[in-house]
Amino acid sequence: MTPPRLPRRALLALGAGALAAPAVARAQTPPPAAPTPFEVRPLWPGAAPGGEAVTVQEQVVLRNPNGDPNDTAFVHVRDPWIMLRRPARPNGAAVLMIPGGGYQRVAVSKAGGDIDARLAEMGYTVFVMDYRLPGDGWAAGPAVALQDAQRAIRTVRSRAAELGFDPNRVAVAGFSAGGHVAGMLATRFAQDAYTPVDAIDRLPTRPDFAGLMFPVVTLTQPYAHGPSARALIGSDPTDAARDAWSIERHVPADMPPTFIASAADDRVVPVENSLMLWQALRAQNLASELHVFEKGGHGLTDPGQAGPPAWENLFDAFVQRVRSP
Repeated sequence: MTPPRLPRRALLALGAGALAAPAVARAQTPPPAAPTPFEVRPLWPGAAPGGEAVTVQEQVVLRNPNGDPNDTAFVHVRDPWIMLRRPARPNGAAVLMIPGGGYQRVAVSKAGGDIDARLAEMGYTVFVMDYRLPGDGWAAGPAVALQDAQRAIRTVRSRAAELGFDPNRVAVAGFSAGGHVAGMLATRFAQDAYTPVDAIDRLPTRPDFAGLMFPVVTLTQPYAHGPSARALIGSDPTDAARDAWSIERHVPADMPPTFIASAADDRVVPVENSLMLWQALRAQNLASELHVFEKGGHGLTDPGQAGPPAWENLFDAFVQRVRSP
């Protein structure tokens, strides 16, 4: 903080009966400002790929018209970005957070939020990403958010040496429809979703850990989240399209260790989404951990529970305990 301006000096007595003169205050150099915990950068070095037919205009709206002015959502995303929150005491790992929004908007703020703040307090170097949406005319269609997620995790790894974390200890944490994006990132890393544009794109896209919180997983009936399914593959999709974009149907043998957390009383995304993915992981004997809370709804926030959501410490313990192959 800039120090207060010094008051004008008192008159200096030069001797008995001498004239007095004001002293000149010396200019002071303010102390260097502490580095800001936030930094927002564009995700792509130029225009995002495949936007030749995109005509929509990006908007930023309040999620609640009378709520917190920092509680925003991005609609018709054209210029996705990635935000960095630096920890005070780095623990050597990083987390890429992917927020939700039903594939119709991205519920994210450039001012950060409670979850990324708490993960930074645990020592994680935290990145939060914005991403493009499938209904806006991008050439990649349903894969457009995966393009941004692959670019984002490569961007995270490109900064490991600069920021002091291990590029082989990078987790992805996805929430709701962002859990579907994170799930695609954790299952489809063997195929590039876009043509490389620079040196960053030589880096791997496989997360070392995946955390999926109250995630959209399946697009099959009867447990598909209707709004996400319609935004991703249309209002009357074929069974083949539903299968192609259902995470639990495409689990590779080298999927990263996966942490899943949901609430039994989630009325938005049925908890069966989490159960189906865990069963698919278990069938291949892959490292995984599933937590189903009695209460918490869509968001895992239990009004009767004091302190941060329980899943945060459980996820931290999972990342610290499990070693990615």
